[in-house]
Amino acid sequence: MNKTRTFKDYLKIYFSGVLMGSSDIVPGVSGGTMAFILGIYEELINSIKAVDKEFFIKLYKFQIKDLYNTFPWRFLLALGFGIVSAVLTLSHSIDWVLTNKPIPTWSFFLGLILASVLLVSKRITKWGTKGGISLGLGVISAYIIVGLTPATTPDTYLFTFLSGALAICAMILPGISGSFILVILGKYQDILSAVNNLDFVTLGVFMAGIAVGITTFARLLGYLFKNYHNVTIAILTGFMLGSVRKIWPYKEILQTTVDRHGEIVPLVEKNILPIINSTFYFGVLMMLVGILLVIVIEKISEKKEAKS
Repeated sequence: MNKTRTFKDYLKIYFSGVLMGSSDIVPGVSGGTMAFILGIYEELINSIKAVDKEFFIKLYKFQIKDLYNTFPWRFLLALGFGIVSAVLTLSHSIDWVLTNKPIPTWSFFLGLILASVLLVSKRITKWGTKGGISLGLGVISAYIIVGLTPATTPDTYLFTFLSGALAICAMILPGISGSFILVILGKYQDILSAVNNLDFVTLGVFMAGIAVGITTFARLLGYLFKNYHNVTIAILTGFMLGSVRKIWPYKEILQTTVDRHGEIVPLVEKNILPIINSTFYFGVLMMLVGILLVIVIEKISEKKEAKS
């Protein structure tokens, strides 16, 4: 059932989508992490789950009034518009800051992740042995995944479809970046170029993969949240913590490669200790801004929950 919300509420959901979309553009930062920070993660999963067999039966029977009253279309529409508008408008800007100001940018995202790990872990009502093991498994899994190097993969529509399905599964998992999965699959530049050049055929195939991937994977997550809430939160917290390997701002490039667009991109990187200079201090400042932003968002969410 749709929640009773005002225009102001949906405007906040829209901007939540903007933040999620902005995160999803960056290889290494998960839109799922942002949804967790914003306190809309479980509602997002449950809303996606609503696209089920009954939904399509009602759609086939043209029971529009019933769908209008029961399906959470307002939430998904507001969030979706926010995500799409961020991808369409911020792709160039985020690409520019990652290229020209990498340390302050990654430091900001590092602050977001570190603060999120602490806040999200508070949602676990009981840790115990299972919680500790689940956290460890999440950390190890994410650490290994984000350490993988990009692969050479087929340049076909079928693989573009499969890439969309796999990337969206990662995008809704906190700590595992859908964009980075695309980098590993060798599709990141292709999809970014398709967005910037309005290649609707490639985008259509990719979006079809996203639709299939997200509707199936959301059901699994919904089941886990319902039956294994603490364990699931612990694993997702581990994913965020393990992703720090990719987000760490200070890296030494050991090996590069030339992608299919003729651009030189890092192939193998090693995390290193920072050099203490003005860039380091600016990075620390941006990390603190990221931490403060999460705290402010959390306080706003707490006030909202207290009123409801």
